[in-house]
Amino acid sequence: MATAVSSSTVLFDGVCNLCNGFVQFVINHDPEGKFTFASLQSETGLQTLRAHGFPTQQFSTVLLLENGELYSRSTAALRILRGLRGGWSWLYGFILVPRFLRDPLYDWVSRNRYRWFGQQESCMLPTPELQARFL
Repeated sequence: MATAVSSSTVLFDGVCNLCNGFVQFVINHDPEGKFTFASLQSETGLQTLRAHGFPTQQFSTVLLLENGELYSRSTAALRILRGLRGGWSWLYGFILVPRFLRDPLYDWVSRNRYRWFGQQESCMLPTPELQARFL
């Protein structure tokens, strides 16, 4: 089971249904517990945003803090998929597509995610079994 010392932390918009679904997807395909999680609204999330110069009011990207490096947008999503079991890691091959082509598609989904998937009133609460993976 992962601990707070994990070298791969996924930071996500805790009220976004799409983002919460993505976190559940990662959990289901990461049985070794390589990834830990923190909502961007949490103190851990806000500290990370501040430390790396990201806005602390509008949350428009999933972030991956991996070995001290912070990745965002399509790069973060692809690096997360690379760490999952099953065929999902093959999608990392899209990293060869230049960011200027990948990120506009990511941004389009991000801009429309609340409209398409909705949002919650508050951040999701992990089950007791998953509590250790959330910071």
